[in-house]
Amino acid sequence: MANTSLLEHLRRRLREFRAANGANITVTFALATIPMVGFVGAAVDYSHANAVKAAMQMAADSTALMLSKNASSLTGSEFQTKANDYFKALFTRTDASGLAVSATYTTGSGSQVVVNASSNVKTNFMGMMGFSSLRVAVNSQVKWGNSKLRVALVLDNTGSMAWSGKMDALKTATNNLLDQLKAAAATNGDVYVSIIPFAEDVNVGKSNYNATWIDWTDWNDENNSDVSTTTCTSLKGRKKKCTTSTTSVPNNHNTWNGCVSDRGESNQPHSTNYDTNVSPPTTSVIASLFPADQDDSCPVAMKPLNYDWTAMKLLVASMLPAGMTNQGIGLAHGWMSLVGGGPYPAPPAEDPNYKYSKVIILMSDGLNTRNRWYSNANQIDARQKMTCDNAKAAGITIYTIHVNTDGDPMSTLLQGCASSPDKFVMLTSASQMVSTFEKIGTALSNLRIAQ
Repeated sequence: MANTSLLEHLRRRLREFRAANGANITVTFALATIPMVGFVGAAVDYSHANAVKAAMQMAADSTALMLSKNASSLTGSEFQTKANDYFKALFTRTDASGLAVSATYTTGSGSQVVVNASSNVKTNFMGMMGFSSLRVAVNSQVKWGNSKLRVALVLDNTGSMAWSGKMDALKTATNNLLDQLKAAAATNGDVYVSIIPFAEDVNVGKSNYNATWIDWTDWNDENNSDVSTTTCTSLKGRKKKCTTSTTSVPNNHNTWNGCVSDRGESNQPHSTNYDTNVSPPTTSVIASLFPADQDDSCPVAMKPLNYDWTAMKLLVASMLPAGMTNQGIGLAHGWMSLVGGGPYPAPPAEDPNYKYSKVIILMSDGLNTRNRWYSNANQIDARQKMTCDNAKAAGITIYTIHVNTDGDPMSTLLQGCASSPDKFVMLTSASQMVSTFEKIGTALSNLRIAQ
């Protein structure tokens, strides 16, 4: 009887256990918690590893830049030693282990420094899934010499540049910039520079008086001499009747001083807009030609793209301040000097293995006062704005500098003409040109992190 009661009691307990589901939920939840904790922990560990990677990347970038400064003068072992020293001085995180740094320097299509670094970051949560650490690796490349520069210096040579030491400061600043650009060129042709001094006109060189891209219409009307011609006819009795006539004859074109004014229609520019673009001159289209002008304030002759650094410095030394301000013609000629046309030879063909940067640096000390058609600043500015917009749309990078020593309003025209806000600067003293040109030169020749 007792045994029967005990057996029945056990049977009843087994039925209750089989019917119960609370323990199943607890067990199931406990088992499901393991991967949930793993996923959350993995996110924490990955976040930690990414923080280490970001610090490593900064150290690698800085190391590559520092190595590039004297890479060519180091032996292979010296180069690697400096790479380790630079990197470890910059990367000081103690939560990374097994740090390995390698660096290479190559010279192919330009020079290149590559820095690779890797380390292990211990995990706090992913260990339960079999990952005791995460490997972190970074790469940094610095390339130079794989980019080629073509720079047009468009320089104000107007009369107001004689004041406040501006012309002397411009000469110093330009010479220093030429030195920087020369130093940035590993070989001849890596950097080409044109110099476009401007006033109301631009001087394209008086030796070009036979060129087919010149329009002599206005020049012939304004530069001529009266020539008298006497014609005699014989009459009966051996008498002669003579008549004298006077006509205006254009001066010999070899007396031209080399200056040209804005391209376009003689009475107004709007129908063709040749003053705002670099469409090549065509003899059959008069408006596309460069109008000869015998301006008394003709600046010194421009110099097309070249790398004759000595000749360019001689040009800079010869600059003299005279005449009125027409920034637009300087900008248009600067742009054309980069692409070729008329007085500007076509630049050398671009090598597909290199990247090319085309840059205009436009410096002026005041507001526009006169061009071929207008003496109203607003009208002149409207033409120049079109040129600015067209050049930027064509991929030209424009730096603009307003040297404002007289308390004039800031030139919103030059500000808007710059390719970006950081490429416009207004200066209030002539001496600031030196440091400003230096900063631009540094930006143009500076190494860049490729990846």
